[in-house]
Amino acid sequence: MPVTTVLFDLDGTLLPMDYDLFLKSYFSRLTKTMAPLGYVPDDLVKAVWKGTHAMVKNTGEKTNEEVFWDAFVAIYGEGCRAHIPQFDAFYRTEFRKIREVCGFNPAAAETVRFCRDAGLTVALATNPIFPMAATENRIRWTGMEVSDFAWVTTYENSRFCKPNPDYYRDVCRRIGKVPEECLMVGNDTGDDMPAAETGMRVFLLTDCLLNPGNGDITQYPNGDFAALRKFIEACL
Repeated sequence: MPVTTVLFDLDGTLLPMDYDLFLKSYFSRLTKTMAPLGYVPDDLVKAVWKGTHAMVKNTGEKTNEEVFWDAFVAIYGEGCRAHIPQFDAFYRTEFRKIREVCGFNPAAAETVRFCRDAGLTVALATNPIFPMAATENRIRWTGMEVSDFAWVTTYENSRFCKPNPDYYRDVCRRIGKVPEECLMVGNDTGDDMPAAETGMRVFLLTDCLLNPGNGDITQYPNGDFAALRKFIEACL
């Protein structure tokens, strides 16, 4: 079946980044912003990770947003829900400054534009552990806008996370496609390549490669954006 749709990962794929630097800047800014509300930095970081792990294990009964806040409330109590507006404001404002530790590759937007010009549907299949405000910011750091994509996964609109194959099936359902007509492009063998289990084609972008377990990446079509473009052309 010809490829009609390309799903792109964001962090490390369209948006070059060093994950350690990103996380350091993210948690530093988040804990400083929330400290006046009584959140102890180390405890807040642990709570965010607990919520993140709960989202990764989500089996679809609730949205990732609901799962995250249920885990957060289990630590801090129902009263913390009153602080959701402050967390949301952080992702709209202070979070923007994290851009300084991320890279930029013009080939990312060029490749998305190439796909759209070729008549392909393009979706942003970023692991939906962040709210839309944070995802919208990160999209803009690539030189693109949310409107460049037919669908963008966020913690508000998703009920699964990578590497669960049901995450990829859900994206297909949202955009009216079947996996066999889709190509998943990502930089992480652990999170992105499991899309192949659904019947999708996959391409491993190696610019910011993540390869937990040091597996053999030659089992996947792989390379830089130039190689990706050639691969997409061959799939049309």
